[in-house]
Amino acid sequence: MRWSVVDSPIGPLSLAADETGVCGLRFEEVEGVEFAPPAGALAAAAEQLSAYFAGDLTDFDLPLSVRRGSEFERAVWQRMTTIPYGRTETYGEVAAAVGDPGGARAVGVACNRNPIAVIVPCHRIVGAGGKLVGFGGGLPRKSFLLELEARVAFQRDWAVS
Repeated sequence: MRWSVVDSPIGPLSLAADETGVCGLRFEEVEGVEFAPPAGALAAAAEQLSAYFAGDLTDFDLPLSVRRGSEFERAVWQRMTTIPYGRTETYGEVAAAVGDPGGARAVGVACNRNPIAVIVPCHRIVGAGGKLVGFGGGLPRKSFLLELEARVAFQRDWAVS
């Protein structure tokens, strides 16, 4: 596994990739690993993250490598990738979509275990009634990501420059 750190408006992001693709994104520098300049999948991820934070990219197109997680967690992570940019779903809606209508709390656990945050957009999952709750990167980061996407989506949809 290779690691790189990229700067972002929400702080340093540690990216990991293996021979298959991007396998990790964490909200801080990971201790005990050797970082290298981005190359291959890491360079593509760094470039796409930069474009995302600039408001120029709304859909990531990267090879991903997810080698862990229960069947339920993987279903939740897959569902996250279908939530449109600038939109949100509740934990309960995601639970129902993956076949466990009573599994809102389990969705929250799966979100917390999401190995590829931002790229697999767990920040788009909110509490009942649209409340801003729970996020492994902290609520200020979740708020930033949702506000960024809402602003860009509004500008795109209403052709505002």
